[in-house]
Amino acid sequence: MASDPHQHTGAKASPGHIWLVLVVLYVVWGSTYLAMRFAIATIPPFWMAGTRHFVAGALLFGFVRLRGMRWPSRREWGAAAGIGVLLLTLGNGGVVWAEQYVDSGVTALIVAFVAIWMVLIDWLLPSGRRPRRGVFVGLALGLGGVGLLVGPAHMGGDQRVSVVGTVVLVVASFAWALGSILSRRLPLPPEPLLATAMEMLCGGAMLLVLGGFAGESRHFHLHAVTPQSFLALGYLVVMGSLVGFTAYIWLLGTARPAQVATYAYVNPLVAVVLGWGLAGEPMGPRTVLAAVVILSGVACIVYSSGARPGVTLAAVVVPGHDVSPAR
Repeated sequence: MASDPHQHTGAKASPGHIWLVLVVLYVVWGSTYLAMRFAIATIPPFWMAGTRHFVAGALLFGFVRLRGMRWPSRREWGAAAGIGVLLLTLGNGGVVWAEQYVDSGVTALIVAFVAIWMVLIDWLLPSGRRPRRGVFVGLALGLGGVGLLVGPAHMGGDQRVSVVGTVVLVVASFAWALGSILSRRLPLPPEPLLATAMEMLCGGAMLLVLGGFAGESRHFHLHAVTPQSFLALGYLVVMGSLVGFTAYIWLLGTARPAQVATYAYVNPLVAVVLGWGLAGEPMGPRTVLAAVVILSGVACIVYSSGARPGVTLAAVVVPGHDVSPAR
């Protein structure tokens, strides 16, 4: 879809074409949470995530180099390594680890919290601007929704969510938001595909190292990996990383920011439905109510931040997906 890896295009596209690509993005990225759950069923989480990102990064880096892209400088590699650790090692790695304890659909709801962190971090940094009133409303709704998920068992009429898993997801969301903000300040390559390939290579390599330190080699046996986990990993590399990112880059160059931002609250809904329909994850009153509350908060934040396109687009990149924020 993105024929030129060097830059975003400003080409005109029909509304129907834009919405078709948006639907692809909704389904593909909404399904990655369930794919991650299937993949880590028999592959240790850090090694699974590290393999996914490193392979996708290598394929993307090879592609842009074959298309004549320059070799990055040492300074750019350093910046890409820092951002890759925040976005992928801590951000996506935390999400994958937490999915051992939290259902995929609920995971997608909690990581939507990144929109809240994004606006708050941007405000607290030097020269930051105070958020609008709607952002604070969204913050209150987001906190309320997460509180509902981890609240006492009698709240909402169904099982509560793991507190440890939720804390890890909130921290992972913070790491993703911080990496997104810093990516606009560090000397990354201006070419989006090149920068993302470098971040995936560096973040993926660190995830593999982290898996080694965590002792995942003691629990990993290649012959024990099921076909379902292999297929899920392949899906994450090809569809989640390469196809999904290409669609996202194309949309950034052709669609309105508010239109692209809609995936921030459509993806979690897709994840909840797929988790319920394909993996038998519970979707009781607690989950449904929390989904409404959290996604209402995300909607408030996205549209209240609409005057600053850079923040709007970066804020809706959630750590279940290995893409660079808008630059």
